[in-house]
Amino acid sequence: MEIVCGCVVKAGAGRDKGGYFVVLEFDGEYAMICDGKRRALEKPKRKKYKHLSATNTVLESCEMRTNREIRKALSRFNDA
Repeated sequence: MEIVCGCVVKAGAGRDKGGYFVVLEFDGEYAMICDGKRRALEKPKRKKYKHLSATNTVLESCEMRTNREIRKALSRFNDA
């Protein structure tokens, strides 16, 4: 699956390896990601595409307004 804004991705490298994040925007060859806890909406992390694995889930903009809503949406991935 292609990585688009709102896509839920899994980090494949770095300190956050194995964690699930939401793609907020794109910056050249990088994606800006956040999880609502360690990486908040106010301070997203820049990560290269090659270190991200897309899932089949895309969150709508109504689910990405606050850090709390992002954490709630990602909880089903972290619990599995």
